[in-house]
Amino acid sequence: MEANVGDRLLVHGHVVGEGDRHGEIVEVRGPEGSPPYVVRFTDGHESLVYPGPDAVIEHIK
Repeated sequence: MEANVGDRLLVHGHVVGEGDRHGEIVEVRGPEGSPPYVVRFTDGHESLVYPGPDAVIEHIK
């Protein structure tokens, strides 16, 4: 997984009824765009994220 600052992170819900989470990558801490990422989610919460197989990077050009 590779991302840049400004890309979007989509994390799919884990259980029925749990919605997806969307956020903007505000910091890339790994080498060459690799995780972990600091993500600002749409609710304003910022978190250090190590994306799993349930996550998708939406590259912003």
